[in-house]
Amino acid sequence: MKLKRTFLLFFFILAGVITGSLLANVCANVPVLNWLAYGNSIGFNAVTVDLVVFKFTLGASMSITVAQIITLSLAIFIYNKTRI
Repeated sequence: MKLKRTFLLFFFILAGVITGSLLANVCANVPVLNWLAYGNSIGFNAVTVDLVVFKFTLGASMSITVAQIITLSLAIFIYNKTRI
């Protein structure tokens, strides 16, 4: 039962982020709704280590928009209303 709830939460979070990203891309060119596409990126720059035999790069970044925050909040609200 606990595993089902965990997978359901993961699904809702993933669906909220993807839906928000799609919504932000669609609304970016609509003058009245372009505020939904406003966002910022956070993360750290890539670090490259070259050891002649192999080379690897480490870095991470994440961008979040207003639409993603709204849809993620909605997804968590819906998750809390589900009963499994």
